[in-house]
Amino acid sequence: MFLFRKQMMMLTASACIAAVASGLPAAAATPADTLVEALAIDDIITLDPGEAFELSTAEITANSYSLLVRLDANDTSKIQPDLAESWTISEDGLTYTFKLKPGLTFASGNPITAEDVAFSFERAVKLDKNPAFLLNQFGLTGANVAEKARAVDATTFALTVDQPYAPSFVLNVLTSTVGSVVDKKVVMEHAKAVTPTDEYKYDTDFGNEFLKTGYAGSGPFVTKVWKANEAVVLERNDKYFGEKPKLARVIYRHMKESSGQRLALEAGDIDVARNLDPGDVEAVQKNGALKTVSAAKGTVYYISLNQKNPNLAKPEVVEAMKYLLDYDAVGSTLIKGIGEIHQTFLPKGQLGALEDKPYELDVAKAKELLAKAGLKDGFTVTMDVRNTQPVTGIAEAFQQSAAKAGIKVEIIPGDGKQTLTKYRARNHDIYIGQWGSDYWDPNSNAETFSANPDNSDEGKSKTLAWRNAWDVPALTAETKAALLEKDAAKRAEIYEDLQKKVLATGPYVMVYQQVEVAGYSDKLSGYKLGPTFDSNLLAPVSKN
Repeated sequence: MFLFRKQMMMLTASACIAAVASGLPAAAATPADTLVEALAIDDIITLDPGEAFELSTAEITANSYSLLVRLDANDTSKIQPDLAESWTISEDGLTYTFKLKPGLTFASGNPITAEDVAFSFERAVKLDKNPAFLLNQFGLTGANVAEKARAVDATTFALTVDQPYAPSFVLNVLTSTVGSVVDKKVVMEHAKAVTPTDEYKYDTDFGNEFLKTGYAGSGPFVTKVWKANEAVVLERNDKYFGEKPKLARVIYRHMKESSGQRLALEAGDIDVARNLDPGDVEAVQKNGALKTVSAAKGTVYYISLNQKNPNLAKPEVVEAMKYLLDYDAVGSTLIKGIGEIHQTFLPKGQLGALEDKPYELDVAKAKELLAKAGLKDGFTVTMDVRNTQPVTGIAEAFQQSAAKAGIKVEIIPGDGKQTLTKYRARNHDIYIGQWGSDYWDPNSNAETFSANPDNSDEGKSKTLAWRNAWDVPALTAETKAALLEKDAAKRAEIYEDLQKKVLATGPYVMVYQQVEVAGYSDKLSGYKLGPTFDSNLLAPVSKN
């Protein structure tokens, strides 16, 4: 690991970036102007904010792109300005008008105008990638987006939605990655002409191939390098309109093993370790030269059951699966200090979140339910698992308990991209995954766990309910109705009802809510974790 230590210490900053991005080991003492984080980033599929829908990418885009508005990480009930200086809502609740701050520029030097904002909305909708459904919720389509999301003048942008939704819902959606504003001039200079297909509906790719690894933003950092399963490198954007980053660059090194991250942190090879197991967290806490920080995340972990599988589609089997995990053991060992057992789909801290925990390990109960389903001898099923902890440990615990009930679970390990791609195509039997709220509103989780407008393979709203082929028209209608309720108490009641119904019948074994913990060098100041991955902001971080 330290073979090139001396050579790395002698490299210039740019050479250090290239070396780390090429997979060479980093220096034992990280550069004074550089933050080096160890993080499992094998879930990254693209850096294009109009396509990205992964947790690691959400953090990277949050630090490199700007939004109209942003979640206040210190008070999640509030929305704060980013590119927007102010905004108003029409009396009918349909039109949101944003006034941009004066004198804004992209990292390219191009001015940021309302036309760039309108283009970013149009581009995301017409690309029709995974996050497009977030904007489709407002009634935006390829046919009407140019009319509904438009530049009134150079500094005024207007968004017209199809129904008078709760304003908190609309504004929170705009804080998600898909709301990132891209530099129209740069993007279209790199756009490719294409023949319309299932991948691209129009005669242009809207710069999608370029932005998979390229950059066209205005955030505090500029994305310089992404090498899959190796590294992501960000450099300070000196044209950033807000408080300038204190460090010159940030390097995310792909490291999956907790022990490897801890050893690298202790040796000074990295400044921050992001994927520590409970035992390694304790070791870091005992080290006087290191510190830890934690934050409850709006991220829940779950085991999902594809309803295309005839055995898993039986209601009794769905219920039985919820009795085949030793939640107490998982909570006291695998997620100790890094999560809390949580069996409902809304994370604590969001409007209407419940903390009901009706399920516990009960093999006898599971066997009884399997017998009612006509499967008293059990069955065989596969389970796709990202090979990282604590996911692998939870999958193995589930596998062992299921075996006691006669269910043979074959674990298929893979990296984040492999397992997620298969899951999104509905080609799994069982999948263990995580869902981080795209925005801090209960609809983010409610819609994905309890709504499925079109259960066909061609369905455009690819929610978790859709991925698991759970056809629930009544729940879908109830989920949609919650968006129009402006009274917070009444809205909370709807989400409480939805959680109870999904808890009882949904094809999910809800496991826990994440508490993100990071170990870091005591040389750092200002390092914090937010309630979401896109609120893990790095501009305030400095080194002593």
